[in-house]
Amino acid sequence: MVGAAYAAVPLYNWFCRTTGFGGTTQVATAAPSHVLDRKLKVRFDANVAGGLPWRFEPDQNSIEVKIGEVVSVSYRVVNESARETVGVASYNVSPPTAGAYFSKINCFCFTDQRLKAGEKRDMTVVFFVAPELAKDFEQDGLDTITLSYTMYPARQAETPQVDNGAALAPGRSRTQTGTSAVGGAASPRDGDS
Repeated sequence: MVGAAYAAVPLYNWFCRTTGFGGTTQVATAAPSHVLDRKLKVRFDANVAGGLPWRFEPDQNSIEVKIGEVVSVSYRVVNESARETVGVASYNVSPPTAGAYFSKINCFCFTDQRLKAGEKRDMTVVFFVAPELAKDFEQDGLDTITLSYTMYPARQAETPQVDNGAALAPGRSRTQTGTSAVGGAASPRDGDS
């Protein structure tokens, strides 16, 4: 039963990517072979989850695109904290049925974003709406797609503690002050004066 639960997550992710279920977009490696005359409005939405001190917004709120046309749009992100932070974007499109036709060639959402304190960055997404959308009669009334991103704090692996490399004699251990101890009494490390 536990094995089935672990298998369910990748299976669900595959299903969503394959079908566009829930507004999951597609990933493309090349542009479509043709562009149609039909136009759609694509709106851009940007959100930041709690715990991430960033300002995140699209350069433009919406654009008009032809189906099959490859488009690049930028988002601006600013780390408003006094420390380096790392974020990762989740995304979807609305209406959810449009996800099967919304394809990204390149996106900042494919990787973690590490920003230094106060750093500003322009991040680009390159996408197209697949011409196959025009063959789906259920999409005949579709005139607007919204691409929505939410930035979340990225989980970071804990940084391993690095030893300074000095070897200790048998029976000695490190103390908080950087000295070695023998039988509970602290004495300077070899080479320390």
